[in-house]
Amino acid sequence: MMTAAAASLRQHLEEQLAAISCRRFTREIVLRIAVDVFLINAALVMALLLRGLWFTSLQGGAPATPLQLLSDWTKAFFQSTLLLTPMSIAVFLANGFYTRARAYRGRYKVLTVLSGVSLSYLLFGFLVLLLRDVFAFPRAAVLIAWLFTLVLVGGACLWVPMWAIFAETERRLVPEPPPSRPVNKVLVIGGAGYIGSALTRRLLELGYRVRVLDLLVYGDEAIRDLYEHPGFELMCGDFCHIDTVVRGALGMDAIVHLGAIVGDSACQLCEEVTVEINLRATRTIAEVGKGFGVSRFVFASTCSVYGASDEILDEQSSLNPLSLYARTKIASEKVLLGMSDESFAPTILRFGTIFGLSGRPRFDLVVNLLAAKAVKDGEIGIVGGTQWRPFVHVQDVAQAIVLTLEAPRQTVCGQIFNVGSNSQNYQIGALGDLIRELVPDVRITNQATADPRNYRVRFDKISKTLNFQPKHTVRDGVKEVVNAFRTGQIVDYRNPSYNNATYLVQHSALQRSVVTYRTTRDQAVAMAGASSPPA
Repeated sequence: MMTAAAASLRQHLEEQLAAISCRRFTREIVLRIAVDVFLINAALVMALLLRGLWFTSLQGGAPATPLQLLSDWTKAFFQSTLLLTPMSIAVFLANGFYTRARAYRGRYKVLTVLSGVSLSYLLFGFLVLLLRDVFAFPRAAVLIAWLFTLVLVGGACLWVPMWAIFAETERRLVPEPPPSRPVNKVLVIGGAGYIGSALTRRLLELGYRVRVLDLLVYGDEAIRDLYEHPGFELMCGDFCHIDTVVRGALGMDAIVHLGAIVGDSACQLCEEVTVEINLRATRTIAEVGKGFGVSRFVFASTCSVYGASDEILDEQSSLNPLSLYARTKIASEKVLLGMSDESFAPTILRFGTIFGLSGRPRFDLVVNLLAAKAVKDGEIGIVGGTQWRPFVHVQDVAQAIVLTLEAPRQTVCGQIFNVGSNSQNYQIGALGDLIRELVPDVRITNQATADPRNYRVRFDKISKTLNFQPKHTVRDGVKEVVNAFRTGQIVDYRNPSYNNATYLVQHSALQRSVVTYRTTRDQAVAMAGASSPPA
């Protein structure tokens, strides 16, 4: 009869374990098992300690030295835990501790815990009795350990729903922040530029109302065809002037700040103006937006902030800026993230090296420039070749901004996202090989590198959080540029309007900004000096 019962129990355990093995062990199940293992061993330790103290007090003193007593207890513990722990977990699994929700949440949980723990200790006690000649565990401690295990495991099971009720009560007592209004009206600062013209079109296609604030330094050709669109509004002005920003921010739900002196060469033309435009103006725009109730703020940063590293970098990696452009972006990020609160949600987007065509083409970007030189000159020069860059198409950048605006506020508030894809990390030398596949007769020369930047970036966060999946590859971008020249859409990549630094120098826009900046600064200093009392 005993043999039949044992066989029946064994069959039941095997069936339960087989059913469990077909299921995936989730993180929650693994955590529950780990907690139960800890509680079982804690019960054993307490049982041995209590039994030892009780035995010592009855004898009127320790029968052996403390070291010998500790050795006996340790031996008893390890012998028992190696037998009891796996056996208990097997019984718990068979009883549905971890696979049946009712075992922890339903009205049967107390009975389930009682039967599981009791069965484990019945088997354990039977083995202790059977192996009493070789097994050193005190039989009197079995009952104590059973009681402790029942209390600890049962208490843990009861505590989970009690804590959930307590947490839910606390959550109801704390008032929730007012829901943010949906984004419908977007101010795009720099909306006539390379990224801005692509973003503005994308937003209008999706039904947003778009106000573009742009000084039109590079002209209005990129957005000229949008003037008659009912959802489009142009404000021609300088975002460094606070009154202009105030007029631009009125009535807006979100601000996308793309305006800046972009690129290392352009930023080096005048450091003072670069800091004024790229950093101080960013602070002013954010303060105005926050003051006027604009809840969403998307800031265009760059993966150049990572500088040079042989590691694969993500948003938590240390920053190593090697240019003024990158330093101003890092400083702006810190300012914006410091302003984050329940009413103002800034989001930082660190773009990879952008390529592709938009309303305002650029040929001071490596993929675009190499593709243009290949089709027009028949020769390209690869500078260095081993350094890594993450690439992303300008249209995909626009889509990343849209996804940020459409994401729940709590998902993107105060967050930094690298924008690109893991598959589009390229070494510069590989670009030459790719271009040669599309322009077979191109001649490639290699030059010593003068650019120390080298960074390979991971884009898992934006992929998982915003479901961002770029649609364009580097190959697509090269084809796009090559076709634009072959069809006559673009004639001369050397046109100054396609290069930020060259255009600013030739058209004196930066020089005028320098003069204006210095004049304003000198006037402010003079006024401050005049108002100061004499020494």
